[in-house]
Formats: sequence, structure tokens, C-alpha cells
Amino acid sequence: MAGKKVKGGSRKIRDKWKAKEWYKIHAPRMFNEVEIGETPSADAAWLLGRTTEVTVHDLTGDFSKMHIKLKFKVDEVSGMDAKTVFTGMDLTSDYVRRLTRRKKTKTDHVVDVETKDGYVVRVKPMSIADKRIQSSQEAAMRAIMEETLKSMGSEQTISELVKSVISGDMAKEISRACRIIIPVKRIEIRKAEILSFGEGVPEPIEEPQPEAPEAEEEPEESEAEEPAEETSEEEEQ
Repeated sequence: MAGKKVKGGSRKIRDKWKAKEWYKIHAPRMFNEVEIGETPSADAAWLLGRTTEVTVHDLTGDFSKMHIKLKFKVDEVSGMDAKTVFTGMDLTSDYVRRLTRRKKTKTDHVVDVETKDGYVVRVKPMSIADKRIQSSQEAAMRAIMEETLKSMGSEQTISELVKSVISGDMAKEISRACRIIIPVKRIEIRKAEILSFGEGVPEPIEEPQPEAPEAEEEPEESEAEEPAEETSEEEEQ
């Protein structure tokens, strides 16, 4: 009898999988709604709240960004497409270990930044110095990091802020500001997470492709050829 119960249970499991369908997961508009994976579910409503993560390399093909992971959460299902929102990013653990494996001074900090479009983002930068630094210098660096990040956030939208994190511009800006205290070997944004969402849908972070003005210049070239034809007619006369 026990064997019959096991067989019945296995049939139920197989039936559950047969009832499931595969839904395509798309990145949010901030990342041009590209497809980032698939997930099975027997009911579309069960997809809401599911999380997934991909590297920047998976989205853009840039091998230099393989260490940056982006996190998304499903917030809407349309047909067989699951749409997501951006919830945060972090660095891979092996990348952080490579930066800090030697005897260096690592300074961590946590700053809550509010963007100009109403998003609140918790940013966690870390700095790595070539030599040991004093606790007073670490405190001064944390104060500069906080001031710099809050200033950047007040001037940028969430899309611009995320782009500055991925491109490394935010880390460079913090590094320049910290030079007045001590030269820092490296600064990285170790982690960032959205605490509260603002209004509106974030714009794509990729720059629009430049428009080619070649089609407008073509008539100018044809007009330039007309005087040459007139001079040739005068020579024939």
C-alpha cells in the first residue's frame, strides 16, 4: 500500500509540471525591455514578485562588466510576457575578494540617496587604500562620500544614477572628492538597492543613436554641380 501512495504522489508531481507554461521575462524600459530569461508557472498571478538577476554583460555584451549583477522583480504579466522593475545591483563576491585579498585598508559606507524623480536608493560604496589609514581619515572619507552621493542624487534621475554606477562615473566622482583626504587606490559601488520608487517610468539609460545628417547634405552637393555645367556650356559657345 505504501508503494501505491508513492506512485500516486509522483503522478501528481508530473501533472503539476504539465499544467505549467513558460513565460518570457523582460527587463524594464530602463534596459530597453530586452528578454533576460524564462520562468515556468501554472498561473500568471504567481509570477508577481519573483526576482531574477543578470550581469551587465548578459544585457550589453560588454565583458568588462561581467562583475556587475542587476536585480529585477516581476511586477506585471501581459500574455506570456513577464515585465519587471529594477530593484538594485551588486558586485560578484569573487570580484570583491580580488580587490581586497591583499593587506589594504577597505572602507565601507552606506548612504541613502534621493533622486530628483523621487526614488530613494541605498548606495554602498567601498574604498581601497594602498596603505593603512587612520580612523579619523576613514571618518572624513565617509563624510565626503555621503556629501558627494547626495549631491549627485539630487541632480540626477534614477536612470542617470544607475548609468553612473554601471559606467563607473559615480566611483570616479567619489574618488576625486576623496583625494583631499588621502589618495585612494580604488573606489567601487559595492551594492545599490531601491528602497522606494518614485513617479513615472524611468527612461532608458542607453544614449540614443546619433541621427545621420547625410541625407540632408546630398542636395547641397547637387547644387554645387550646377555652376560647373554652366561654365562648360560657355566654353562650347
